[in-house]
Amino acid sequence: MSFKKWIGWIHLYLGLASGLVVFVVAITGCILAFEQEIKNVTQPYRFVEKPAQAVPLAPSALRTIAEKALPGKAADGLLYGLPNRSAEVGFYNFDPEYYYVVYINPYTGKVLHVWNEDDDFFHFILHGHYYLWLPEKIGQPIVASATLIFLVLTITGLILWWPKNKSAAKQRFTIKWNAAWRRKNYDLHNVLGFYVMALGMVFAITGLVWGFQWFSQGLYTATGGKGSDAYLIPPSDTTALATTPLMGRVDQIWRDYSLKHPNHQGLNISFPEDKVSSIFSYVNYRAGTYYKVDYHYFDQHSGKEIAATGPYSGKYADANVAQLLRRMNYDIHVGAIWGLPGKILAFFASLICASLPITGTLLWWGRRNKKKPQSKATRVMAKKTPVTT
Repeated sequence: MSFKKWIGWIHLYLGLASGLVVFVVAITGCILAFEQEIKNVTQPYRFVEKPAQAVPLAPSALRTIAEKALPGKAADGLLYGLPNRSAEVGFYNFDPEYYYVVYINPYTGKVLHVWNEDDDFFHFILHGHYYLWLPEKIGQPIVASATLIFLVLTITGLILWWPKNKSAAKQRFTIKWNAAWRRKNYDLHNVLGFYVMALGMVFAITGLVWGFQWFSQGLYTATGGKGSDAYLIPPSDTTALATTPLMGRVDQIWRDYSLKHPNHQGLNISFPEDKVSSIFSYVNYRAGTYYKVDYHYFDQHSGKEIAATGPYSGKYADANVAQLLRRMNYDIHVGAIWGLPGKILAFFASLICASLPITGTLLWWGRRNKKKPQSKATRVMAKKTPVTT
């Protein structure tokens, strides 16, 4: 078997094995590309009208209001957005698992909406994107494995696409729309596959960061990262004597942050669940993204800032290449790193990726059921055979 036939065999059977999963992941990715834009249109409670000279209520006040809206549940943290955005108080629990967000007008304290993850359309789509709507322990490895296969398919596909000469190259960049359906399908698979190959590899690599820990850590180390790539939250010193109530400490950190960063695009602060957890806070400098962020951790007892390591620590301006790439991973994956044009590009690229398993399967099926041409001797005998009635 020649090298290219061997590559073609690999491409075919890996494609057939992963095609359905790739289709589901790519289609759900198309929808998720515009999640925030769709929510901004369909969820008016995400926005408020800022009164003149108004100052947002402190975290302690908003936490009390939110917990009254969800009796028996403890809030985990609070996000202040842009001046025209509602404050978001989050409630997350692992066992039993639930995730709520209480949207509050930060200036008046009015509860605008209680959001439940289980009732959210995009949570349903995200579950399909991550787990194929299967239990996490089953679906996640399947999606991760199919993503790894897709990365291999982009490489083998390029080898198969590569033209033998200049004459053949002319046919590799355009679709022959006036040809028979089999030829059009062939061009849709090969030509569109080539054009989307680079973005497809980006989707696969950034997706594998969440898919396999060995891949995530390996990529982080290969790009210059030191130590673990995990989200490491340093603990508080339990031997320190607290001189201020916990929420008083949280309020003070929020005030200091607000003064230092009056034009922030998002300010998040956590509420420690126990005596060991630290107060985690970040300042976002670019709305709609998650990479341009300063991460800080504070001892809940003394209020002193705690040094932290890993990609999610310190100031954005001080982050090295590995840390920046890891912070950018989500925004690159959905195209948000390039703003709305990037999301549009990601949408169409993902749509083409979803079409490749379909055109590839049709290509295989067409070749499998293609009628073999008759030999010259067979045609001659057919003509000589008399037709009887």
